[in-house]
Amino acid sequence: MKIIVDNREKNSLVLAELISGCMEVELRQLEVADYIIGDTAIERKTISDFISSMMNKRLLQQLNGLQQYPNRLVMIEGIDEHEFYNDKNEGGIHANAIRGMILALIFDFATPVIFTKDSADSAKFLMVLAKRFEKKNRETGLNPKRRAKSVPEQQQFIIEGFPGIGPVTAKNLLKRFRTIKAIINATPEELKKEKKLNSKKAKIFSELINRVYKP
Repeated sequence: MKIIVDNREKNSLVLAELISGCMEVELRQLEVADYIIGDTAIERKTISDFISSMMNKRLLQQLNGLQQYPNRLVMIEGIDEHEFYNDKNEGGIHANAIRGMILALIFDFATPVIFTKDSADSAKFLMVLAKRFEKKNRETGLNPKRRAKSVPEQQQFIIEGFPGIGPVTAKNLLKRFRTIKAIINATPEELKKEKKLNSKKAKIFSELINRVYKP
């Protein structure tokens, strides 16, 4: 079974391991995922990349993109080399926030998570998965039908784009104010009544909305 590899992975040690393992690989520019095997999209992240993508919310966008595939997988690499569940990790994120994201991956995004030791271990998982598909004779899908976001998902996505606004806070604000317009028009005093929005975050939210655009 051919393994489709995103162009951005061309210099990774994983690709080198796949080639040395005599796997059939093809480099493509993928809009979603790092690897595609059969109908499965795989997003590979090192520990530091996983944490940084949590912080800038890129991870949520990538997870939403993976939903267009029937099967998806997130591979977190380097678990033996770093203290993942440690408040002194590279991003300084609380260990429980990382645990919460792992649970969100599994339950909210229906995306399994695999922890690997290093690039060689990641490549071995990909090889085994490719061999499973060979046995099942599944076709590789490069152009899956994109799942359109529902209106509530679009609204939540917009609110989550603001600094300090996570999924729970975004949902709570939408439930309370009902519309995006009402949230934007709210005063800092009204915003900080949301328990997860302290005075500082509410002030940043309001200042960003009213700031003049200067490219």
